[in-house]
Amino acid sequence: MEGVPATNTDPTGSWSLVVPVKPLVRAKSRLAGAAGPLVRPRLALAFAQDTVAAALACPAVRDVSVVTDDPVAALTLGALGARIVPDAPAAGLNAALAHGAEEVRLRRPGAPVATLNADLPALRPGELSRVLAAASEFPRAFLPDAAEIGTTLLSAGPGVELRPAFGGASRRRHLLSGAVEIRLDDVRSVRRDVDTGDDLLAAVELGVGPRTAERWAVDVGAADGAAG
Repeated sequence: MEGVPATNTDPTGSWSLVVPVKPLVRAKSRLAGAAGPLVRPRLALAFAQDTVAAALACPAVRDVSVVTDDPVAALTLGALGARIVPDAPAAGLNAALAHGAEEVRLRRPGAPVATLNADLPALRPGELSRVLAAASEFPRAFLPDAAEIGTTLLSAGPGVELRPAFGGASRRRHLLSGAVEIRLDDVRSVRRDVDTGDDLLAAVELGVGPRTAERWAVDVGAADGAAG
């Protein structure tokens, strides 16, 4: 995928996005088969950079808040134009997402808010726009991941509590919570999160952003070549 501008130069969109980024040293442990302990943090950061850059380039998005306590992630993603929100609860993913949404609503009480996974390196702004347009029709909505088990995006309209239930089989939990499942064709980039080596291969085939492409070439592809 060709590089996208890091920031939407005309942020007329109404959506505020919340993107969680865990400490990079602990990120993407399930990529152990494809990347070593030194490579995984670099890949996780590259995924987040490409995700945030694409989100900021989306015309439906007004701003992106990254919830993280990782200093490298905060510095790097802040430089792209994201707002950095410290993970004050420090009580896991869902607490971090709820906190990020609360921070958004303190600044913009009537904002529609959506969470977005930080591991969507093939994310395309146009596809994200279509998902957000569909989400705007419901008080709460979510997009399942490519495996139809988890969730990559959860939205809450103005005045509606987000109530995130991420982790593991979150698709079922979000359905049971009353959120509407978004079913759209051709939004694969918004559903293609990366947890495993096979996921990474699928994302590369779909077309990843420039930071992930560089890490793939330098860290993963080169290692595979040397091993062969």
